[in-house]
Amino acid sequence: MVNFSNIKGFTFDLDGIITNTAKFHEQAWHETAREVGTVWTDQLATDLKGISRMDSLEMILKAGNHENNYSQEEKIILADKKNKKYQNLIKQLTPTDILPGIHQLLDDLKDAGYLMSIASASKNAPTILDRLNIGDYFKGIVDPASLHAGKPSPEIFIRAGHILGFEPQEIIGLEDASAGVESIKGAGQTALGIGLATKKANPDLYFDNTDEVGLAEIKRRMI
Repeated sequence: MVNFSNIKGFTFDLDGIITNTAKFHEQAWHETAREVGTVWTDQLATDLKGISRMDSLEMILKAGNHENNYSQEEKIILADKKNKKYQNLIKQLTPTDILPGIHQLLDDLKDAGYLMSIASASKNAPTILDRLNIGDYFKGIVDPASLHAGKPSPEIFIRAGHILGFEPQEIIGLEDASAGVESIKGAGQTALGIGLATKKANPDLYFDNTDEVGLAEIKRRMI
């Protein structure tokens, strides 16, 4: 692991790290699964975390052996329908929905001069940050529509690093999903995992929940 003194920037996943929009994704995907006849399970809900919209739909269809029952055009319609459900749900978000400890972390990083960017598979990330009133904290947001592959491919975190303009070893990435941790590590950044779901990917730094993640504690663990 690199020494913290070398760190200049941070790349953030969004769902489950900054706010819990995962619950809205799960609700919308659960309705989609019911529509296509796939049985919803806790494992399926876990596997969908951090995965792009079309990859998530494919996973749901495959789980019910329905992957060959829909044309590409029909799949796009299903994915768009899910997104409309999700967009209606995230209208409920306010700054009070920022996860415990995260607003303080953002304040501390900003005050200390660290640059931050967003590496989220969600195409709704700009809307979510606006609803939470924290868009100004971030230098930029990776456009997931521009990516060739979703997590665990490292591409999204590589792009998030390019937004910051730093070398991979100068960046810490934050994730709550194993696919995301793999993506961070593949990009050559220091992987900070939050929650049990990240443990199987062996993050460089591990925290049980967002409330534990503070600038001082990150420094302490990296010295």
